[in-house]
Amino acid sequence: MALSEWLSSEGCTHLAMESTGVYWKAVRHILADGEFELVLANATHLKNVPGRKTDVKDAVWLADLLAHGLIQASFVPDEPTQQMRNLLRTRSNC
Repeated sequence: MALSEWLSSEGCTHLAMESTGVYWKAVRHILADGEFELVLANATHLKNVPGRKTDVKDAVWLADLLAHGLIQASFVPDEPTQQMRNLLRTRSNC
């Protein structure tokens, strides 16, 4: 919640984040409240930053790609579909 408030106070309107693992889900649920234009990018579709990899370089690279409209957004189903998928996954793992 503090991240959302901080981004809003800084005048941020567009956000990009990589969908690696399941770590993005909690952050996306907080930031996808309609205040921001959120683009979830599949990490395999992005070219890595040349040279030594750091989180800061990745963030700058994502921001540059987003500013130029070069990020293809990943499909994220609506909430009822996500709940159904979670239920089916739970049932298939039992």
